Amino acid sequence: MKNLEKYLTLLNDEVDGLLLTSRYSRHYGAEFDIAEGVAIVTKKGCRYFTDSRYIESAQNNLKGFEVLEMNRQNSYIALLNAAIADFGVSALGFEESDLTVGQYNYYKEKIQAELKPFDKQINSFRAMKEDWELDLMRKAQSITDKAFAEVITRIRVGMTELELQAELIYCLYKNGATGLAFDPIVVSGPNTSLPHGVAGERAIQAGDFITLDFGASYQGYCSDMTRTVAVGFVTEEMEKVYNTVLEAQMTALAISKAGVPGKDIDAAARKVISDAGYGDYFGHGYGHSLGLQIHESPSPNGANAEGMPLGAVASAEPGIYLPGKFGVRIEDVVIYRENGHENITASPKNLMVV
Repeated sequence: MKNLEKYLTLLNDEVDGLLLTSRYSRHYGAEFDIAEGVAIVTKKGCRYFTDSRYIESAQNNLKGFEVLEMNRQNSYIALLNAAIADFGVSALGFEESDLTVGQYNYYKEKIQAELKPFDKQINSFRAMKEDWELDLMRKAQSITDKAFAEVITRIRVGMTELELQAELIYCLYKNGATGLAFDPIVVSGPNTSLPHGVAGERAIQAGDFITLDFGASYQGYCSDMTRTVAVGFVTEEMEKVYNTVLEAQMTALAISKAGVPGKDIDAAARKVISDAGYGDYFGHGYGHSLGLQIHESPSPNGANAEGMPLGAVASAEPGIYLPGKFGVRIEDVVIYRENGHENITASPKNLMVV
């Protein structure tokens, strides 16, 4: 089933149209990414509005939508109201998490249809990926793996975190990324105790851990991976922490399959870390779903009591962070299957000393 057809199944007595304002929902429905625009979906017709910068690309690539240009004479509101009148729409489901209060108030005042919050329903289909989406995510992860294999050969004592981050971004694009899934995290030494630390001028030293958390975007779909590598040598404590994190990930992966509640997967990893005496140093969730966005739902974490859906794609990323000393995180991305999972991350996870 085409994604646009999925959206049409949401239309009922409650809403007879959908207003798609977020880039991700427009991409999902049109199966093509246009940076700016607004779309309306109804059973009588679907229209996509964008401006002169993107109109030719939209007209050439958007299937299932009538594409119209927004300009000074025809604002988004004017085009939307024309579609509402043409298609007889009375209530529009909209993405409340995408609009600011100001945008919502503007739409509410100007649009000639009732607006109803519909974010959860609009996003619900993205939890379970189609085969073609999985192919794009495998490609994105393959690019990420290649970039990692290349960038670790460039690590040198004395280079700064910012210099290594630049090399990493170059390697992602060099190996085929069409974008970055998110701003990479490249930190070293004591900065690795910051789960989402920011690269700076610190020079890499022998005896450091380096955390690389990064991902390619390929045709809009994300990958995500974290590897922690050592420079020159490791201490006994560094090796113990690393192996504990790896055991936690492998333990959680062993029970990861469709139908298992996210909180149970999280708990399996957390128990290993707690039993090793580091329970206070693993604060974030075990993982998150991803796809068109780097963070989607549902996720294998302690807040999710629902079973993970068949075809969901999520990260597996336990970590231990010792303030002022170092931190370790190991992250793969897996597809949830009926009888297990498919790990699409190929990079090695053994403790690497470069």
